[in-house]
Amino acid sequence: MTSRSETRQPSDATRSRDHPVLAITMGDRNGVGPEIILKMLSELKNSNSGVNFGMLLLASRDAMLFYSKLSNRLTEPNLFSGEQDVRFWIYSGEHAFPSNMSDLTPPDPGKVLLVPCREPQEKISPGAITAASGKLAMDAVSAGVNACLSGLADAVVTAPISKESIHMAGFKVPGHTEYLAELTRTDAIGMMLVNRFMRIGLATIHLPLCQVSRTLTTDLILSRLHLYHRALREDFGIANPRIAVLGLNPHAGDGGVLGSEERELITPAIEAAKKQKMNIDGPWPADGFFGSREFEHADLVFAMYHDQGLIPLKLAGFGSGVNVTAGLPIIRTSPDHGTAFSIAGKNQAHAGSMLAACDLALEMIERRNISH
Repeated sequence: MTSRSETRQPSDATRSRDHPVLAITMGDRNGVGPEIILKMLSELKNSNSGVNFGMLLLASRDAMLFYSKLSNRLTEPNLFSGEQDVRFWIYSGEHAFPSNMSDLTPPDPGKVLLVPCREPQEKISPGAITAASGKLAMDAVSAGVNACLSGLADAVVTAPISKESIHMAGFKVPGHTEYLAELTRTDAIGMMLVNRFMRIGLATIHLPLCQVSRTLTTDLILSRLHLYHRALREDFGIANPRIAVLGLNPHAGDGGVLGSEERELITPAIEAAKKQKMNIDGPWPADGFFGSREFEHADLVFAMYHDQGLIPLKLAGFGSGVNVTAGLPIIRTSPDHGTAFSIAGKNQAHAGSMLAACDLALEMIERRNISH
């Protein structure tokens, strides 16, 4: 398995380019993924600042055309620059995306090369939860990871998937994060959520609440703290990050009256991290920590479970956050929202979080290239 210290070095293919390339995955084609990608591309095209990176779009061409007509975005005959230059694709096995992607010339800055999937017979149905859409979404993620590992792309930015759809398609993982770990053979990963107000790191990720307490261990907490500490230094450029650790129970256990996890699991991990020269404190009662705005003084808030950290982050800035997978040998970012099936196909989705995910991926690429 891959450890965090084995972060992928820039390949010969990467070094031969003087600009970054992002692999962008479509997400669930019945959700808002295609729409937010189209709106993002439209905003980039109309921006005055110019675009200094190339984009490899792993998507259903039928879906992109379908949502293009609905949203009146990018409706010119050649939907994506460079698509007409690709003469053939080779599809093998059951995988929905071409197997000869490594033969491609990376797209130039400001250009979008659509890598089309093998289209299923099932029609596009905004808001529908289907196995076919789940399979396409996950196959796009796999193709994006391969593009990064081969040096064709420098980071993968993933549009939202449906956990229900991917399970219908036979995938046994809870979501993107765990599938990315599986694809890259990485055993130590973490989920970070970032917006302009705060950064959140999770001790447990996609777990039912009833399983959180029995999953937490001092070793798990300490391992995740190391992941986030290193990510803050390498990917965010913070030399001595302060990490604030939340408790699990109300009032952080109230001295053991309301739970023993703080005393038995969390505090020992904090003390061990301090001995390893981390700038870390806690455990903090979560309600008071956010209510008093103490998060403004931390470089990362370490939450014990998903909603404990993500509710305040999304309340502070919904639609502008970015999901970052720490610990992978590649860079992966994603919008902080889901498929939004209820508004799919209604031209109501916003591209802000997708744009932020691309911006952060580019910043991380630059920092890793400088450090190497």
